Amino acid sequence: MLKKIDKLYRVMLCLLFAALFFSYYPLIKLGSGETMDFELSLPLILLVMFDVVGFVILLKKRKLFFNFKNKWVWLLLPVYLTVSVIWSANNLRGVFVAVVLWSIYSAGFIIYNLREELSDNFRHVFWKVFFGATFIVCLWCFLQCILDLVGVPKEYSLMCEGCTYRSFGFPHPNGFAIEPQFMGNLFLAPIVVTVWLLLKQKCKKTEQKDYHPLDAVFLWFFLFVVIVTLFLTFSRGAIYALVVAMVFMTSFTIGRARKEWKKATKSMVKIWFVIVLAFLFTLNLQGMMAALSPTNDTYFSGTAKALNHLSLGTIDIRKNSTIPEKTREKEGTLQGEVVEKPVENLREVSTKVAYFDGYVVESTNVRMEMNYVALKLWTKDFQTTVFGVGLGGAGQALYNNGLTEWPKEIVQNQYVSLLLETGLIGVIILILTLVSVVVLVIRMKQSVVILTLTVAYGVSLTFFAGLPNALQVYLMPMLLMVLL
Repeated sequence: MLKKIDKLYRVMLCLLFAALFFSYYPLIKLGSGETMDFELSLPLILLVMFDVVGFVILLKKRKLFFNFKNKWVWLLLPVYLTVSVIWSANNLRGVFVAVVLWSIYSAGFIIYNLREELSDNFRHVFWKVFFGATFIVCLWCFLQCILDLVGVPKEYSLMCEGCTYRSFGFPHPNGFAIEPQFMGNLFLAPIVVTVWLLLKQKCKKTEQKDYHPLDAVFLWFFLFVVIVTLFLTFSRGAIYALVVAMVFMTSFTIGRARKEWKKATKSMVKIWFVIVLAFLFTLNLQGMMAALSPTNDTYFSGTAKALNHLSLGTIDIRKNSTIPEKTREKEGTLQGEVVEKPVENLREVSTKVAYFDGYVVESTNVRMEMNYVALKLWTKDFQTTVFGVGLGGAGQALYNNGLTEWPKEIVQNQYVSLLLETGLIGVIILILTLVSVVVLVIRMKQSVVILTLTVAYGVSLTFFAGLPNALQVYLMPMLLMVLL
């Protein structure tokens, strides 16, 4: 019986990684309340199942209990966040977030304590799943773009409302995630791991535990495809996070190389060449899609819009930077004309004139405004500043104070959101936890991967917040710490 459970655990470990790509589809909707939606995703379901199987194995192998000495610091964050549910402005959401949080911590505890149970053969299988699942999702993202351009309704292609060609003249896929930001974020781990494997030049079968069954040619091709797909999502948050992470990895790798710094520098130059090449390829692809789309965009206007939006309006080579802000439908033909009534839905936008003509200032301003009102509420009084409004209570607290129009609003910055919900105490504990992670990882042979990924996710969390839809941020470092 134990052997069967052990086998099930290994299967669940592979499925848990693959399921992360399905962070929103398929989705089980259980209803909706005034303060939150009740939904279950595939990764959440598998995470709970994984925890159950893992705890059964730990119990049977008598590894369930451990000495808390020198490990108490790891429990400070989840314990405090759970306690903060007591004074949360939204207790129901707080309880849900606390359950997800403990599920993640449980998975980490299980993975770490069963790390010696994983054989080299299993690692061989896991890497096939790792690269295979990522590559398949990349192909799906490309297919999404094609389906959108040929007119397949977004309900069938799973494109989000603002992801279709109607927005910029070219589509930007969201894969199986709720939006491109999350899809791009999911590609960060495969990119960082592939770069590390190429730098280590471990492309042949060895007896080491970090053995993977792929050769260098495939890894270079895989790296190019995944980076192109990340750029194709058009997510500034994920793209900026990748650039910062690669700068960190370059500095870390060259700094540690010492006498072999020239060789390390040469290797990193090759990596940066692939990144730049992938960006130029994607830019051209976006221009081609703009020319092929039903809008009146051309190859030039498509590439110009992409550059303008990604650079926050800094790079502007557009020939015409004006566009009607509102459109209407006339005699069955969609026309780009200004009308008095604002467009309330992107479905109403002209199929001849794309909705956006470049950098969407509102996409930045809305986030910044939410950060501002959240910080304003945080400094409201001493109690809120120190203890926060409670886990999961940001949206409700902002609404109660007349700072937002509905209680389901999310602060688009995980750090500001945490500051508002848990106060200074929560942020201090988070910093202490991160320091502990660095101390634990810094001497590991895979330290550059874990730290680079931490930097990448750390940067990306300044652009969004949402625990259930971003499980990879917390689970991927745990998996890589024992599998690399």
